[in-house]
Amino acid sequence: MSALQIILSVIDAILAIAIIILFLVQEGNDRGMGIVAGASSDSYYSKAKGRSLEEQLKKWTAICAILFAIVSILLYLAVAKAW
Repeated sequence: MSALQIILSVIDAILAIAIIILFLVQEGNDRGMGIVAGASSDSYYSKAKGRSLEEQLKKWTAICAILFAIVSILLYLAVAKAW
């Protein structure tokens, strides 16, 4: 196993663990029956949604997932082509 393959494997494992942790830290969809009952979505929380911790967690989860996919493809190519 070459140094590149080892480095990519370690990065891949770290990203996988980060995705799992970020996913578990996120809260569920807590709107529940509020939508059916006619609850208004025009609250301070909905206006500041992009700056909330929940949105930051979702953004970082997506970034880690994309990086994980890219590193996994690179790792596959490194193993298949014996880089």
